[in-house]
Amino acid sequence: MKRTEPGVEEISLAERAYRAIRDRLVMLEIRPGAPISEDQLAQSLGLGRTPVREALKRLQYERLIATYPRRGTFATEVNITDLAHISEVRRQLEPMAAAQAARRATDGHRAALTALLDELEDGTAQQRSADTLMRLDLQVHRAVYAATRNPYLEDTLVHYDNLATRVWCLFVDRLPGMAGHIGEHGPLLRAVIAGDADKAAELADSHVDGFERAIRAAI
Repeated sequence: MKRTEPGVEEISLAERAYRAIRDRLVMLEIRPGAPISEDQLAQSLGLGRTPVREALKRLQYERLIATYPRRGTFATEVNITDLAHISEVRRQLEPMAAAQAARRATDGHRAALTALLDELEDGTAQQRSADTLMRLDLQVHRAVYAATRNPYLEDTLVHYDNLATRVWCLFVDRLPGMAGHIGEHGPLLRAVIAGDADKAAELADSHVDGFERAIRAAI
């Protein structure tokens, strides 16, 4: 996939289908265990079956859907026992990504990160819905990953962040401090924008650790 500066990327129909279905699965709009219908997805997205089918192949590889012989295709269950495995990977890669983003971000990336920082700090976080906050969290993480300018690291971390977000969505009603958790991204974004790699890595590590502790406390 061709990667360009933020805001000017042109994507294929299959990529559009993939991103839309992926985010429905990540946000649990398609509930864990729910059957997946190519026809229904194609109709709801206004796309043909071919791009939807291509998207579903990618999503199966990413463990967001599973296909069973003679049964069909389903959204994967969210297994809390996977949290330790997901966090183990993220604890290693999130600090690396934050540091690399601080070192490598282009002017375009820094502008996108600054816009997200402004949105985080506009003073309305406490009034926002859980869904809105979760989507903002995804945006922040994905923007930092993109700023690493390492497509392999970016794709890997998007995958694991998606899995972590599904766990978070499952327990969202038990996490009253969500606005504060997402607000932690402010210092991280400032460190990346300022090019402070060491500080960015430290904050990313703390954020991943805090996420796991919050989920375990909610179980």
